[in-house]
Amino acid sequence: MRINAKGINWSNVKLADGSTKKYWYAWRGGPRLCGEPGSPEFIQSYNEAIATKAVPPEGHLLSLTQGYQKSQAFLGLRDRTRADYIRQIDKIEQKFGDCPLKALADPRTRGVFMDWRDELALISKRQADYAWTVLALVLSWAKGRGKITVNPCERGGRVYNGSRVDHVWTIEDETAFLKSAPAHLHLPLLLALWTGQRQGDLLRLTWKAYDGSVIRLRQSKSIGRHRRMVSVEIPVGTPLKAALDEAARVKQSPIILLNSDNQPWTSDGFRASFIKARDKAGIVGVTFNDLRGTAVTRLALEGCTEAQIVSITGHSLNDVRSILDAHYLHRDPELARAAINKLELGYAKRIAS
Repeated sequence: MRINAKGINWSNVKLADGSTKKYWYAWRGGPRLCGEPGSPEFIQSYNEAIATKAVPPEGHLLSLTQGYQKSQAFLGLRDRTRADYIRQIDKIEQKFGDCPLKALADPRTRGVFMDWRDELALISKRQADYAWTVLALVLSWAKGRGKITVNPCERGGRVYNGSRVDHVWTIEDETAFLKSAPAHLHLPLLLALWTGQRQGDLLRLTWKAYDGSVIRLRQSKSIGRHRRMVSVEIPVGTPLKAALDEAARVKQSPIILLNSDNQPWTSDGFRASFIKARDKAGIVGVTFNDLRGTAVTRLALEGCTEAQIVSITGHSLNDVRSILDAHYLHRDPELARAAINKLELGYAKRIAS
């Protein structure tokens, strides 16, 4: 049986076990189809998807969400970001797809959107903020193109106001993880602690980037709506060098970090494995992402300047100041002791003179 399946989209997805599976979608950003192409199950799911696909009526919010997904502002994003945005846009379309655009200029509409965010926050405050952010982004895009005159989601604040103040890996956490976790997860932990790099950049790191004493890599950074590459050169500390050199003796891939099957990690596969190992080690309240801020904190506690920290982690100076001021350096007692020691030395010198 054949169908007129214009617009069908597909993608290859790496699974947690390292295998690859092809997924089919009714259209780009549309629902996933069931079965194999040409099968009755596939045809039925396609027809059902097309039947529910609304033609974006001019003058309704649905026309904005679908127009945004065809724009370069959306298509220029990373695959993972686009997929995340699509999930939020689906929520928006289900709730407000038929909202007339003229209603956006009514002051009461902002309250309606905020009530919706409050409903989402009952399940997850972070996801509620994410949905709001995507809605505000779509409306900002539409306003910039003259499709609407008012964006009722501008400066909407956030529901979730949590900070990472206490979310720092301690030496005890590090020791417990290395004692309990599988060997193939030791190197990711040490790389993160001794380089302060993001998970994605570390998972892409190749042996060509390591010359025995220095790691050279290019970070993928978001600058506003754009992405650019930033080069970082990191001298390798002794504990990390020992781990890298040991792994280099038996390397089985151009990629440094491998899973238990000696295959490069997928992002989701690594995240799931790391969380499982962290939980087994009895470590709570911290994630792999917190290792980046922990690296900044440890460098600062050893007396490194902000400029020195930036040269290693690739943060901006403002980001480092923000981390140290508000998120990670939570009035560490070691800093207080060091400060008093300096005060005592200075006082003694003045008395002596």
